[in-house]
Amino acid sequence: MSKVDTAWLRMDSPSNLMMILGVWLLRPGITRAALSERVRERLLPYPRFVQLAREDATGAHWVEDTDFQLERHVVSHRLARRRGQTAQAALQARVAELAMQPLDRRHPLWQLELIEDHEGGSALIARIHHCIADGIALISVMMSLVDGGGAPPQKRHRRSTAGGAEDWLADTLIRPFGDIAARALEAAGGGAARSLSMLATPQKSLGSSLGQAMDVARMGGQLASDLAALALMPDDSATRLKGQPGATKRVAWCQPIALDEVKAIGRALNCSVNDVLLACVAGAIGNYLRAQGDATEGQAIRAMVPVNLRPMEEAWKLGNRFGLVPLLLPIGILNPVERVFTVRARMNELKGSLQPLLTFGLLSVAGLLIKPAQDAMLHLFGRKTTAVMTNVPGPSTKLKVCGATLEQTMFWVPQTGTVGLGVSVLSYGGGVQFGVIADTALCPDPQRIIDEFEPEFARLLTVTLMLPWGESAASPSRPPRKSG
Repeated sequence: MSKVDTAWLRMDSPSNLMMILGVWLLRPGITRAALSERVRERLLPYPRFVQLAREDATGAHWVEDTDFQLERHVVSHRLARRRGQTAQAALQARVAELAMQPLDRRHPLWQLELIEDHEGGSALIARIHHCIADGIALISVMMSLVDGGGAPPQKRHRRSTAGGAEDWLADTLIRPFGDIAARALEAAGGGAARSLSMLATPQKSLGSSLGQAMDVARMGGQLASDLAALALMPDDSATRLKGQPGATKRVAWCQPIALDEVKAIGRALNCSVNDVLLACVAGAIGNYLRAQGDATEGQAIRAMVPVNLRPMEEAWKLGNRFGLVPLLLPIGILNPVERVFTVRARMNELKGSLQPLLTFGLLSVAGLLIKPAQDAMLHLFGRKTTAVMTNVPGPSTKLKVCGATLEQTMFWVPQTGTVGLGVSVLSYGGGVQFGVIADTALCPDPQRIIDEFEPEFARLLTVTLMLPWGESAASPSRPPRKSG
């Protein structure tokens, strides 16, 4: 097992389990038998899904599970609804319960739970330990389950899948998600990619280490600057969302909003879809805090954003190949247009940054340390972070699974250390959904954050439409005048 994957394996804590959590809503419903057959055909050819993770004095290793039984990993569940509880609330409660239920370490660290009867269809809850793969790799793997998908290639050949699942993965997910890292790698030269590969590999020769040192030296001032920025990063703003998490989670998500409207705002303001959505997230969190009586003027909270570091041709491979960049979300800015420009400026500052490579390297080092030392290193980052945030563009057309339409999808990556808030923004099938997973000790009712997202988006849309022609595409150097 690579040192990075080893670090993720050992990162579980009573407050945060290192599982990637996903939900699929399917119409009409599917059966457990059909899902099991699809998993057997498409998922089990990936060796990691029939292997268990074993630790010993020399490190962590992948070992074949000689007692593998698919019935342990593809299970069914019947939702129990309280009086007056909606079907969505019951599903959210079940997802939150599973988020704090450890996977069985005696067997491969994944499970799919099918709720066969849910609002005229089915709901599928996926839990996969982060040591198996990162979110980008797992999205590629999960795409193999859709109708027209296929088993993993033995060698990389371009596969054609129904609905363009692989074309979407390459063209709309890997490229934009890795834009920051791609610019950094271009600036650093091809040696940076070799160095990245070495960091993920436990065995390195002396010659390789010397070559890596030369590559690092050529990165020069950018590396020194980004390393200093990470090392000197101040503690995050002291809001009610920071503190010591407990052992209970809650999840919530909104109904999709039209992606075309998000794109229209982006064109009007000369910003990316990503800038618009991140600004709405910042606005929703700020509104939530102010509704609780907290002052947010001049405040920002730091969210760690995963950045893909794997080449496109290796998107289907498992393991962890991503870094992190810290993004300050301007929760104290009330003007929605000004907030968009602030987010755009901060995202532009991160382009060309080597911070994703540096954080990947730190995770590799953490995997070499004994667990107490690893915990101490990662605790430092926890103090400086309020949330982990992912923003992933999905296919523009809806996919099918076992003949049923995949109507909605949402997923969350785990939070580490004392971080108690996870935020996901996912576009799919012409809509955009916003989801939150929160520790109840820090945020008892994440639905209140969710409820602020759509009104915040509507406010931004209204203000954008009211801007005079010519000002709506203002440059970062000429933001609109501030208003309450």
